[in-house]
Amino acid sequence: ARLMDPKPGETMCEPACGSGALLIHVAKQVGSKDYFVYGQEVNGGTWALCRMNMFLHGVDGARIEWGDTLNSPKLVEGDRLMKFAVVVANPPFSLDKWGAEKAPSDPFNRFHRGTPPKSKADYAFITHMIETAAADGGRVGVIVPHGVLFRGGAEGKIRTQFIEENLLDAVVGLPANLFFGTGIPAAILVFRKGRKSTDVMLVDASREYEDAKNQSRLREQDIEKIVATVRAGKTVEKYAHRAT
Repeated sequence: ARLMDPKPGETMCEPACGSGALLIHVAKQVGSKDYFVYGQEVNGGTWALCRMNMFLHGVDGARIEWGDTLNSPKLVEGDRLMKFAVVVANPPFSLDKWGAEKAPSDPFNRFHRGTPPKSKADYAFITHMIETAAADGGRVGVIVPHGVLFRGGAEGKIRTQFIEENLLDAVVGLPANLFFGTGIPAAILVFRKGRKSTDVMLVDASREYEDAKNQSRLREQDIEKIVATVRAGKTVEKYAHRAT
């Protein structure tokens, strides 16, 4: 949420919003009520919970749709996908049977860089998010399993195109055991449309955290350091590298 740095008046969207915690965090970063919140969730019970959460946290006028984002995106205007200033998600890691067979005939042409593997939806979610970010300065922040950084095949080709289109802004490696239900280490990918620089910030934040009983936790100083390092865009020995 902090890496996205949402500004007053901006639109923000989460295409796999669950119960809405991340979206609420992003909205609260604005510092006023001057924002527009959108989301979509496939699970009916979770979708209802998300709508209730928005109400309880005072996020007024949020539009939360129920449906499968990859196969049936609901946040559309006419025959086009809506565009947002900020797109965030912690999508399900490596989701199987996500609908790859329909991707080549996608009515919104989201998968023009290639079809992600049918057993792993990671790049399908990332691609959808990039396609729904506003062309002028739209930002994407997505939490991914490490395989997204190095797997080959179709994923490698899509990843290459992200670099060639100069979309990737930063990669932040996170500690293991940070998320409920999975012990694997994850990373945050930050994409930005209309970038002026072609360099990419690579941050290894995997060693600085609090080891709670069953789970790792990023402390306030760890989060501050990550955000400050990405914003500064400078190499820090044994922590961050600015790659050409």
